[in-house]
Amino acid sequence: MGFNLLYDLYEFRLRQQLKTATIPRHIAVILDGNRRWAKSVGSTPSEGHRAGAGRISEFLDWSDELGVEVVTLWMLSTDNLKRTDSEIQELLGIIAAAVEALARQQRWHLALVGDLSLFPTWFRDRMQAAVASRGETPGMRVNIAVGYGGRHELVDAVRELLLEADSAGISPAQLASALTDDDITNHLYTRGQPDPDLVIRTSGEQRLSGFMLWQSAHSEFYFCDTYWPDFRKVDFLRALRSYSQRERRHGK
Repeated sequence: MGFNLLYDLYEFRLRQQLKTATIPRHIAVILDGNRRWAKSVGSTPSEGHRAGAGRISEFLDWSDELGVEVVTLWMLSTDNLKRTDSEIQELLGIIAAAVEALARQQRWHLALVGDLSLFPTWFRDRMQAAVASRGETPGMRVNIAVGYGGRHELVDAVRELLLEADSAGISPAQLASALTDDDITNHLYTRGQPDPDLVIRTSGEQRLSGFMLWQSAHSEFYFCDTYWPDFRKVDFLRALRSYSQRERRHGK
């Protein structure tokens, strides 16, 4: 009882500190630590992934409540696909079920970010059906990053640019002479969206691991020691407080 009261008071204090703070338009999150959390409690990696999936809806509630416009959740990287086939198959089922549960809430605009061609047909079909069921109705945009890697995204963007130029009869030399930053930006998975203002990584790792390489050029980073399944609202509010205390210069 006493602990809950202290927790509530601390959360209230953090919220008060954020009353006049600037809230990020776009928050990107590296949901890290599911497997290590499972190991710490003597459970299996799959149970860790399920516990992490169960935290997502709460996080979106917190973000929506504060007026965040876009949230990007990195749920499965291209590097993760190198794990054992049995673990990957189970993980894909957990991710698909989590995204379907989000779609059933009919609260957020879901979008897929990544290369779905890397996955089996059953997974692609379930993910695309879940996103399509939400449609284009208003709501906080939630990017589900699966089969995502920053280098992979940039290669895809350049490949698409080259193919478009070829279709239009533009030579590689002509394309190179006119190429701009916007040309790359407009061919990323997140085209048409604001770049992330804040990138959060849980589990204590202090690196981006290739996450949103292009988009995070001017982002603020927040690294949290807590494993993703244990990520609490106070951890989120601390991240926002840290963000609000920084002077953003956007490279100037």
